[in-house]
Amino acid sequence: MFPIASALRKAGHRIHFFGYSSTLESRDTIVGRLVMKLAGFDSPLGLVGHSLGGILLRIAIPLVPQLCVHHLVMLGTPNKSPRLAKFFWRLLPFRIFTRSCGKMLAHPAEYEAIPIPTCSTTNFAGTAGPRGRFSPFGNEPNDGVVGLSETVLEGHPPPIEYPVLHTWMMNDRRIHGQIVAKMSRI
Repeated sequence: MFPIASALRKAGHRIHFFGYSSTLESRDTIVGRLVMKLAGFDSPLGLVGHSLGGILLRIAIPLVPQLCVHHLVMLGTPNKSPRLAKFFWRLLPFRIFTRSCGKMLAHPAEYEAIPIPTCSTTNFAGTAGPRGRFSPFGNEPNDGVVGLSETVLEGHPPPIEYPVLHTWMMNDRRIHGQIVAKMSRI
């Protein structure tokens, strides 16, 4: 997230980071810490989350009713239970390393309980992942981890597509420019 932070800082925004480990912390612990951090802000905020970070923000925002979120940006966030999480949940190492966050990702019923944001959102989706016969995504555009259809958020604009991979999408300068433009409206 440092390249995005740098672009936002250059545009005059104050930056705050939030780190977590789904291996060392439960989902509830992470969300509890995130709620405490968000509760400390009293002016309109722009929030940016990558992948699971976008889901954690979706869970935490409604738990801080006084929070004024101007805009939520999600990068490669699976807004539907991602097929790879469902597949890998069967494997013990995935369950050990992702714990309750992995369980949430892998179970559609848990996903349905995640609140839909009431604030303005922008969702970026990568399309540079593998396609074809041997891809778990078939011919669907994907970022190598999340399929394009999995990023769609009901009631919000469709994702903005870029030919990037999941892990590196936050390094793309075109995406930085769009995030800065969205956040500059705060």
